[in-house]
Amino acid sequence: MFKIARRDRIRQLRNELNLTQAKFSRAIRISISYLAGIESGAREVNDRIIRLIANEFNANEAWLKTGEGEIFKDGIEAPIAALMGHFRFLSPQGQACALKQIQSLYDLEQTSVAY
Repeated sequence: MFKIARRDRIRQLRNELNLTQAKFSRAIRISISYLAGIESGAREVNDRIIRLIANEFNANEAWLKTGEGEIFKDGIEAPIAALMGHFRFLSPQGQACALKQIQSLYDLEQTSVAY
């Protein structure tokens, strides 16, 4: 059976989150060139990087290392993880605006369900 390399799983996770290399690398506090090196295979993925990625994006550390299990831990789904990934890059004002919009959507749906 063909096993996907750690670097490919990292790229897959980044794509699931719909993040550029720049945003992904900034979130885990490594340089974009270091991340590009990981994804191209020029750099090895060490356990410290795996832990940073798992903690920052609620990713399953075992999946990142071995490919076993689900991509995200705690049953989180990709859209929610992506939302969390984008939300952390917003300014405090942007976060407040996003939360208001989500609340408005929720209220609208609750009103629709009631009728």
